[in-house]
Amino acid sequence: MKKFIKAILVWFVDKTNLYHIIEETRQAKHVHNIQYNLVSNGATFYPEATVVNGRDRSKIVVGNSTHVRGTLYVFKYGGEITIGENCYVGDHSRIWSGDAITIGNNVQISHNVNIIDTNAHELDAHERAERYADLIKNGAWADKGSILTAPIVIHDYAWISFNATILKGVTIGEGAIVGACAVVTKDVPPYTLVAGNPARVIKTLGK
Repeated sequence: MKKFIKAILVWFVDKTNLYHIIEETRQAKHVHNIQYNLVSNGATFYPEATVVNGRDRSKIVVGNSTHVRGTLYVFKYGGEITIGENCYVGDHSRIWSGDAITIGNNVQISHNVNIIDTNAHELDAHERAERYADLIKNGAWADKGSILTAPIVIHDYAWISFNATILKGVTIGEGAIVGACAVVTKDVPPYTLVAGNPARVIKTLGK
């Protein structure tokens, strides 16, 4: 009897294309949740994309023809993310803001990139422990306390290669390239290639 019921269920799922319907419904809900958390005009968010906005939706703005596979995250205590047109954010990349992250047009961000404008935690060990306990008990902080933040700006036509990290207070110049696995702690001049930890200028690029 069990085999018969199983066979009927398999036949029903196959004939009604139930798996496809469920997946389409799930994807539609995912897209709706993303759109609810940001302002976008013609951007594409893939199934693996994640948007977490601790503030109002105007704090994340994504431009036309930009494709997002990674995570956009704005902390409750502050932050905003602005991404221009014709950009790409690769899978497993994280753009986390507690201050302000501004990305221009035609910027390519590869996979596993971290762009974070905040220390996320306090420098003082005891304060950090107390605030962490409060975070677990009461949820995301509405004030940043002593957490250090500074804006990040990435200008047009920049390329951030895979596994790179861009830290708070950094400006990436127009047309610059950040090499794979680089850790950027200082400004990058326009049309230069930087690499290493900490990142340093390797060569000047043609415009």
